[in-house]
Amino acid sequence: MKQEDIEYFKKLLLSQLEELLSHADDTVSGMTAHKESFPDPTDRASLEADRNFMLRIRDREHKLIKKIKKTLEHIEDGSFGICERCGEDISIERLKARPVTTLCIECKTREEALEKSLGL
Repeated sequence: MKQEDIEYFKKLLLSQLEELLSHADDTVSGMTAHKESFPDPTDRASLEADRNFMLRIRDREHKLIKKIKKTLEHIEDGSFGICERCGEDISIERLKARPVTTLCIECKTREEALEKSLGL
């Protein structure tokens, strides 16, 4: 992979990381700011549903943050863009679609087919 491609992905990942971290800060401050009491159980249930939804989103973002940090480590150690299963290069198109991927499209397709056949 060319150095300019590596720099592109590094900037992209750092930008995504910064955005995700700012969302996490907003969630914490937003959840601690609302200490309201609702006399109507429906209003309270609606607030709880919204909070649970937000927490699920933030949990997914937390997992993505960990993947981004791991990918940045791969960029630093020179293993970025190499499939961890077969050792072949991952296509630039695949990396542009999902920069945190660790599998080439062939290995990922096989993995998904296996999961489907096992019912996972």
